[in-house]
Amino acid sequence: MNQNFILPNPWSIIVDHFNKAEVPATESLFSLGNGAMGQRANFEEKYSGESLQGSYIGGIYYPDKTRVGWWKNGYPEYFAKVLNAPNWIGIGIKINNQILDLNTCKIDAYYQELNMKEGWLMRTFMATLSNGSQIQVEAKRFLSLKFNEIGAIKYSLSPLNFDGIIEMAPYIDAGIVNKDANYDEYFWEILDIKSENNIALILSKTLKTNFHVCTAMANEFTLNGQAITLKPKLASKTKKIKFIYKQKLEKNQTLSIIKYATYVQSMNHQSDALCQTAISNLDKARKIGFEALLAYQKQDWAAIWETADIKIEGDVKAQQAIRFNIFQLNQTYLGEDARLNIGPKGFTGEKYGGSTYWDTEAYCIPFYMATKDKHVAKNLLLYRYNHLEKAIENATKLGFSNGAALYPMVTMNGEECHNEWEITFEEIHRNGAIVYGIYNYVNYTGDFEYIPKFGLEVMIGVARFWHQRTNFSKEKNQYVILGVTGPNEYENNVNNNFYTNYLAKWCINFTLETIENLKSSYPSDLDRVLSKTQLNQEELAQMLEVAQNIYLPYSKDYEVFLQQDAFLDKEIVPTEFLPKSQRPINQYWSWDRILRSCYIKQADVLQGVYLFENAFSKDQIRKHFDFYEPLTVHESSLSPCIHAILAAKINRIDKAYEMYLRTSRLDLDDYNHEVAEGCHITSMAGTWMAIVQGFGGMRTHNNALSFNPQIPKQWESYAFNINYRGCVLRVHKTHSGCVFTNKSTQALKIIVDGSILVIEPKGLVKV
Repeated sequence: MNQNFILPNPWSIIVDHFNKAEVPATESLFSLGNGAMGQRANFEEKYSGESLQGSYIGGIYYPDKTRVGWWKNGYPEYFAKVLNAPNWIGIGIKINNQILDLNTCKIDAYYQELNMKEGWLMRTFMATLSNGSQIQVEAKRFLSLKFNEIGAIKYSLSPLNFDGIIEMAPYIDAGIVNKDANYDEYFWEILDIKSENNIALILSKTLKTNFHVCTAMANEFTLNGQAITLKPKLASKTKKIKFIYKQKLEKNQTLSIIKYATYVQSMNHQSDALCQTAISNLDKARKIGFEALLAYQKQDWAAIWETADIKIEGDVKAQQAIRFNIFQLNQTYLGEDARLNIGPKGFTGEKYGGSTYWDTEAYCIPFYMATKDKHVAKNLLLYRYNHLEKAIENATKLGFSNGAALYPMVTMNGEECHNEWEITFEEIHRNGAIVYGIYNYVNYTGDFEYIPKFGLEVMIGVARFWHQRTNFSKEKNQYVILGVTGPNEYENNVNNNFYTNYLAKWCINFTLETIENLKSSYPSDLDRVLSKTQLNQEELAQMLEVAQNIYLPYSKDYEVFLQQDAFLDKEIVPTEFLPKSQRPINQYWSWDRILRSCYIKQADVLQGVYLFENAFSKDQIRKHFDFYEPLTVHESSLSPCIHAILAAKINRIDKAYEMYLRTSRLDLDDYNHEVAEGCHITSMAGTWMAIVQGFGGMRTHNNALSFNPQIPKQWESYAFNINYRGCVLRVHKTHSGCVFTNKSTQALKIIVDGSILVIEPKGLVKV
């Protein structure tokens, strides 16, 4: 498969040819979503080639029993999976009784486009069947943002060299399974299948979790653009229902089916009202009509792009990449439902189960804070607050006590449900990301009230965990944290991982400082929380003792903090000496060899330097970057963006640009040969950070908004908007200077390259 098969375009993802080997990748790259549901870009008509059928509904999951060879105490009993939901996009096509299948017919022309500006997917192709019949097809579909339970397809077919009978058979298929099921189980129970007129529906529920879902479709037809009525023949099976419509066409006539569909589920409606609600949704869609629904779609996406867009002049591939990342983030999560979160693959595939990771707090919150209203990011924090009791329960299962909280590595409902032991038990740094998310939110938005109302309880639970997870080393005369895995998962079960230890120290200190501050600003809230958590002065003193004396591994020779104890016992060989034929190493090396090597999936120390930049001088940042960047293979999607930001910080703009392209085009160019499994949604927020925090140099330290804008030589200019505490600011950088435009009705103070500037309402400042 050609890795560079996506055509450069500033607003669209396009392929202009058909290649069977590329189909699974395009299914991921051209995925659709509206925050409530999503689907891979599977073909509407039958396709017998390699494909991963995927339709997903936000919040609907199944607790797939964990599959391990050796059970350990405290092990999660299940691995939660976002379920492959009943498929409603299918439209079987027959031409003179011959099945249309792009895997078996001759493709004469092919074009596929995901229009990111307007939020729709389109395919056109010309194909010749084995009997010589040549047809032209155009299919366009979208998932409505305005009515997020509704999707629509317009599928048009024209015979080019014959007259004949065209059969269109739209269907709903509930006999769908997850490819990643641990025991090949079917996760749904069918409760009802029924039809009336041109409407069909399947009512189903998930096993164990008991989510009820009604999937319904309604169909309309036009002939040469004029509405016609076709009478269907019903074909129903135990898990599938379809209508069969037949129409005789003359050469060059066009038959179009407009298929409206809906998912209605029990998280949002009463179970006994699902079917009627689904029918009402379809009635609404039909009354509005396909073109009017599409017009709403264009308006809604225009509103999103108004703040979220980043414009790059002079580099089409860089422009296409950032918009692709922003588009997929908005397709995945729009922030209106605090019960939902962001899975690493979003709605584009099944890998990682579609569950929530620490990626949300470490990478996604900055994007949503700056491109949307603060309530969107707040809902991400409330997701964790609402799971605090489960986090305490998770910690209790592992032997912690007294309200210590360990947030899960992977979750749907607050319970840990990851099925790899070294991650479940050892990758405890995720706990620190939860608290950092609170700090980052308050620091950016100024919504300090969140902490006494919600955040402090979470902070205390996490601080208690770190206090109990440390132990005192007589040899080092300091507190240590043993047996962990850092973000760099190419080192398991290590002692004193720098990033983990530093986070523990910071979390405790931040919690203690916050409690001090609340004594004067929110005394009644503080009393309520201290009473609820039963936190006393003795415990606070013990926490302080730990935080002041946590061991951080350091090399005096290199003048850098070390990944963990004994890191320098490894043979230090830069990645430039790794043969390309052995990259990525996770696909060519044994796990034993990876664990013994110096090669880093993502640099833990640099992650810490990025989060706590103010604690390091520019010279220290440079030394750490120069030591760890040559050892990093970037086989984590979360790695290149951090390197891009730090490279820009130390004025390595060429390296920052290289890392930006790597993170932004990770999926479009399939760097790690895995895009067929789905796109890397959460790391896409890091791509946004690479421009805004990297090249733009945006920081929000010490209650001030500052910038240090730089520009790669490959670009003529770039521009982005941020929403900072209710003010929308546009930053436009060229090689000759930078223009800051205040698009709001209140004055805004910023710091640019160390100088304080005040931008008047609707005013601008040129630097």
